[in-house]
Amino acid sequence: MSAFDTIVHLVYLACATAFVIGLHLMNAPATARRGNQVSAAGMGLALATTVVVLAEGGQITAYAAWTLGLGTAGGAVAGLVAARRVRMTAMPQLVSLFNAVGGGAAALIALGEHPASTQAEVTGVLDVLIGALTFSGSLIASGKLAGRVPGRPIIIRYGRLIAAGLAAVAAVMAVLVVGFNSGAPALWGAAAAALTAGVLLTLPIGGADMPVVISLLNACTGTAVAMAGFVLGSTPLIIAGALVGAAGAILTKLMADAMNRPITAIIAGGYGTGDTITATAGPGPGSLPVREITADDA
Repeated sequence: MSAFDTIVHLVYLACATAFVIGLHLMNAPATARRGNQVSAAGMGLALATTVVVLAEGGQITAYAAWTLGLGTAGGAVAGLVAARRVRMTAMPQLVSLFNAVGGGAAALIALGEHPASTQAEVTGVLDVLIGALTFSGSLIASGKLAGRVPGRPIIIRYGRLIAAGLAAVAAVMAVLVVGFNSGAPALWGAAAAALTAGVLLTLPIGGADMPVVISLLNACTGTAVAMAGFVLGSTPLIIAGALVGAAGAILTKLMADAMNRPITAIIAGGYGTGDTITATAGPGPGSLPVREITADDA
């Protein structure tokens, strides 16, 4: 390993450390702002280091440099404007929108790459499936919270059956990619199936349950990013994606417990409009488990 490679690995280690410290600082409102700053600094350093690595290896052409520069500038301006203009009450739908962008970007990475190994093919397929499902599901969740999509559960006839069929199609596409080297056509087919499934699975969930759904989709985005890291061989992507996936999964469980509802019931949909809630006194169809508490318990 050359001195350059050693320095790069040490810098990536510093970036990972910044991610962990930033996540820890977000545990309390008093230090959350500093945690965001530390995490952002780590990500900025990781991006700059990756550019240096690509440039040192001669992998950046003039066209690629202009494309990367314009894309980075455009994304930075769009994110800054959106973050400054959004109202705090609209923050959940903005987070969901950003989450959709992350999942979609991760899926596009795998769609644009040509895996050279079985590991890259497997992680690439997982990246496309998880990222595409997260992209469409997050857009629906953001629309429900913003009022652009009805907040009530939208039950599509035979929706679950169609989703199961799409899962079977995605599995077939995955086998074609990994076992028969079908390449881009099968990957795009898997992406189309996952995009449709994301819509069908999110529409039946009511608006009141959307924060939990967004947290779950955020965990999926982290997982997709980690898979993209394996496809590209990028250590920072693997670490950052794994952290986001783990943190999102833990947050989803905590939020579901706080609502006194199992995650499976939330994903099943048909509840969570936030308008009226009725519960029957005895067992029967439509009855919900109710845990009574006193004022002292609250």
